[in-house]
Amino acid sequence: MAVYRVRPAEPEDCEEIMRMIQELAEYEKLQDQVKNTAEGLRRDGFGSAPLFHCLVVQSEDEDQRAAGPRLVGYALSFFIYSTWEGRSLHLEDLYIMPEYRGACLQQHRGCQERESCLSLGCSRLQLSVLDWNHTAISFYRSRGARDLTQEEGWRVLRFIPEDLKRMTLNDSN
Repeated sequence: MAVYRVRPAEPEDCEEIMRMIQELAEYEKLQDQVKNTAEGLRRDGFGSAPLFHCLVVQSEDEDQRAAGPRLVGYALSFFIYSTWEGRSLHLEDLYIMPEYRGACLQQHRGCQERESCLSLGCSRLQLSVLDWNHTAISFYRSRGARDLTQEEGWRVLRFIPEDLKRMTLNDSN
């Protein structure tokens, strides 16, 4: 039986994390939206003021590592703040390569992000899931996640730089 270890990411993991980000984007049919790079991850996630926290799932099986990737999953999160509830954690990505999901999830019945969230005194762990990704929705709901789209009617909105520039131009007229 293969053994997997969850550990904090290190700067030298960024190429493999970026590979998995590309795999996730391909699965989500959004690969054209990935603009980040391994260097961007290193710059933004490590040093004196990291913008995110990342855990990686590492294969501890030497035979498997010789035949495949060293890292088989990652969880990337960052702090957000709720004016109503205080410190919160946003889980941006939780990804385990498909061929390793069963074994990894069997050993680690969830992500260590929940322990991080609780130990850091966060009021909640928040994440977004594409509406067609029923597997992920079922996974999170089976662990107690609440669907705020249905329960409270919240919608996620986004401005991209072009929208912000257009808004600035419109405000100046």
